[in-house]
Amino acid sequence: MKTEIKPITSDSLSEAKTIILNGGVVAMPTETVYGLGGNALDDEAVKRIFEVKGRPSDNPLIAHVHSGYDLTKIIDYDPPYAKALREAFLPGPLTLVYPSTGKVSPRVSCGLQTLAVRIPAHAGAQAFLKEVDLPIVAPSANLSKHVSPTSAMHVFEDFEGKIPLILDGGESIGGIESTVCDVTGDVPVVLRPGLITREQIAAVVGDCKEYTPDFTKKERVKSPGVLYKHYSPRCATVLFATEERDKALSYCIAEQAKGKTVAVLCEDGIADGFADFTVLRLGGTETEMANRLYSLLREAEKICDVLVTVEPRAKEGVMVGVLNRLRKACTSVDIQH
Repeated sequence: MKTEIKPITSDSLSEAKTIILNGGVVAMPTETVYGLGGNALDDEAVKRIFEVKGRPSDNPLIAHVHSGYDLTKIIDYDPPYAKALREAFLPGPLTLVYPSTGKVSPRVSCGLQTLAVRIPAHAGAQAFLKEVDLPIVAPSANLSKHVSPTSAMHVFEDFEGKIPLILDGGESIGGIESTVCDVTGDVPVVLRPGLITREQIAAVVGDCKEYTPDFTKKERVKSPGVLYKHYSPRCATVLFATEERDKALSYCIAEQAKGKTVAVLCEDGIADGFADFTVLRLGGTETEMANRLYSLLREAEKICDVLVTVEPRAKEGVMVGVLNRLRKACTSVDIQH
């Protein structure tokens, strides 16, 4: 199979629609990361996405729809506070988990009676979703557990020869996946942190809780990105806490002495302490750090044997999502030097 990257035009959208209606898979841009899209109503198309990604069968998918789509076709109950959240944040990087009507493939939610739905803000995504006028499941367009893609070329690197078309919508500006929020109960519950914070949600509807997975139990989760190691570059990774900068530097020196090529991923404020090594700068603001994280993790796997990461100092707001991705991507260590 030949994989083509095409700008979003009337011709490429028509081609994408044909692929989708015939049960195929198309990579699409969003403002967060690129997604691997297929028809949520087509069981074989959904199965194909799991197969192409190598995705575990118990890791649910998110259905993407355009801003004018009739949600009553796919959700069974729409609480008033969910409407308030849509008015405040959508289209945008917020996914809401509703009771499902059961109209989508049961593979989408891995047999659960819920459905995660997102309305992306990216103009190219909206054009594609309006063209097909179907709910499109679109997990991040990367091989399972690899770093999520923020450009069409990232998708090509993982899926060349495996999918026919990548719609090129430029660099994703958000950089990490959407916040996922369960709206099946009395108050919203954040299942996966992202660019819309728990505090922002609570400010709109009065309260918002946060889900903490219990890894000692075999939970059936309602959201992707909860139970598995994710977002990992194809190089060794080591994660140090913010206050362990000196330990991180010692580790860099020790690994370099073994003949390893070492790079350091950290925020601007502590980068100068690693001047003798290649430094991948996350930036100085939460927006910059979210935007740059995945592209820098992909860069790291091309230039080093060992990536040493130091957690940013800020821990609140959007940084909850950034730290969530960083901790899932990297290995924490307890090493004395």
